[in-house]
Amino acid sequence: MEQERIDTPAPGAHPDEPHDSRIGQKLNWLRAGVLGANDGIVSTAGVVIGVAAATPNNLLAIATAGLAALVAGAFSMAGGEYVSVSTQRDTERAMIAKETRELAEQPEEELAELAGFYRQRGLSPELAHRVAEELTAHDALSAHAEVELGIDPDEFTSPWAAAVSSFLSFTVGALLPLVMILLPLGAHRIWAAAVAVGVGLLLTGWVSAALGRAPRTRAILRNVIMGTATMAATYLIGLLFGVAVA
Repeated sequence: MEQERIDTPAPGAHPDEPHDSRIGQKLNWLRAGVLGANDGIVSTAGVVIGVAAATPNNLLAIATAGLAALVAGAFSMAGGEYVSVSTQRDTERAMIAKETRELAEQPEEELAELAGFYRQRGLSPELAHRVAEELTAHDALSAHAEVELGIDPDEFTSPWAAAVSSFLSFTVGALLPLVMILLPLGAHRIWAAAVAVGVGLLLTGWVSAALGRAPRTRAILRNVIMGTATMAATYLIGLLFGVAVA
């Protein structure tokens, strides 16, 4: 019978620290969501500001371009994530299947291999062999998958979850510049959208840095500068096309 997997803190562990074995995957999904929202903000802002610069009084053109950018970007992000994660999951499953066959056909060789990995991590040969024996007796596949492959056989990534997460995060981010550019602010709508985008990029930069435990100021500046450069470039292109059309 397969043993039930229970995630419990190690004795003496700090009670306020996360020890769930899935915490890394959760953080990765959250970070991917933040990056998706960031992409939605920047790419859609670039489109609507460029169109607004070219045709400042044509709200229908601005709305159509912004909505098209939102839909195309959201589906593109979702499709890309689905294909990427599906490929990753298929590769992980193939590796787990191969390891399962090797454990069934060559148990002694696999035990020696596992002990070798622990020797490489600094354990003495005797202790490494004993640890390998105990882990093999408890759950041989999980032990090999974790140390040898870096995979949790009970936690395959879901491509549908990745696709939905990317779709929603991109859409939420894209709505910020799209809504702001359509507000009845006349000649000030571009500035209002640019300021809102700047605030949004500040927040996504701060959150992404916090999740990665990186310096906040550097991440925020990098995020805001790149977004500002994108808006400035598309604004200038819009002005040039607007002049050409006029």
